[in-house]
Amino acid sequence: MTLRNLWRNSLAVILLLGLFAAACGNDDGPAAAQGVSITPGEGVIVTMARGDFSTGYMQAAIYHHLLEELGYDVSEPAHLELSPATAYLGMAEGTVDFWANSWFSNHDPFMVLELPDGSLVQDHVSVVGEEMLGGGLEGLTTNKSLVDEHGIETFDQIVNDDVLFELYESADTNPGDGVLQIFGCVLGWGCRLVLDETLELAGYAERVEQVEVAGYDPVFAEVLSRAEGGTPFISYIWTPSGYIAKLIPGVNIMWLAHDADKVHDGSTGNPGFAVTGPAALGPDVCTNDPCYLFRSPADIVVTANNDFLADNPAAAKLLELVKIDVVDVALQNLLYDSGEDTTDDVNRHADDWVAAHRGDVDEWLAQARAAA
Repeated sequence: MTLRNLWRNSLAVILLLGLFAAACGNDDGPAAAQGVSITPGEGVIVTMARGDFSTGYMQAAIYHHLLEELGYDVSEPAHLELSPATAYLGMAEGTVDFWANSWFSNHDPFMVLELPDGSLVQDHVSVVGEEMLGGGLEGLTTNKSLVDEHGIETFDQIVNDDVLFELYESADTNPGDGVLQIFGCVLGWGCRLVLDETLELAGYAERVEQVEVAGYDPVFAEVLSRAEGGTPFISYIWTPSGYIAKLIPGVNIMWLAHDADKVHDGSTGNPGFAVTGPAALGPDVCTNDPCYLFRSPADIVVTANNDFLADNPAAAKLLELVKIDVVDVALQNLLYDSGEDTTDDVNRHADDWVAAHRGDVDEWLAQARAAA
């Protein structure tokens, strides 16, 4: 039995409900009146996967929901949770049609994996749409209140200005030792090495160090307390994550920019660490414009099998159009992290998101139907 038939059997009940809902809408609306099919995907089985990281679950569920509104028979993404390397090979080989959890340039190496026939993944797989451009951010943050009070523009300003340095150093985890301890990346995470090398290249290794931490949750609790109480801090954070639902750039924290000539240049034997440009963050959420973080932002986007895109213009158009706000993902991550972590929960979160964005969704669906 093929993988696609397995999906068909396991999803029979869901499909019956979906087809019933589609049938109820077939005779209504301007699209039907103009001869445009409401369900151009009817009869087409779609196999989608999701990443093996919970911060991407809701995005996958949203795309699943929207494709079902077009009539496609879409597999439950929770049933095919893959690592990036496996997902890209699956899309290239055609066993997976698409997923919504690509991070570029982080996932660049997977696009050049070689298949048994000598071709590369990128020969069979395409990036589609602008799901969350620049949505995968990693950087340092600090108190918004101190940024406003002292006119702080960059991390380098804090390190090099004696008054600012003393302000922060006197409140760090080892005050008075002449070294600024910052809440950095967790031990074992790649960002820890990137930030250490960034500090070394900038000439700050003797003046700034990352605090040793075993996990980010206790760091978050400490940083949130400091943000609410006005105690100085510098802390690593990333998006999408539930943390920025409470540590909110522009409200109680600000992304802390670096001078453009002090970011990683790739000269340490890790060329992939080089910062290639500023993040797409304005002065309302970042201390400087342009906003250089210590790591280049990643675009979170859809990738799909080329044959699937060519054979399904309605689906291809939908994948091209959908955009998701990274803050919405962060808020859902907060719900997930606080216990709403079943597949039913994730699907409900996605349904709520679709309902809240119904105007945009209807426009995307209309254009997808027209493309068919």
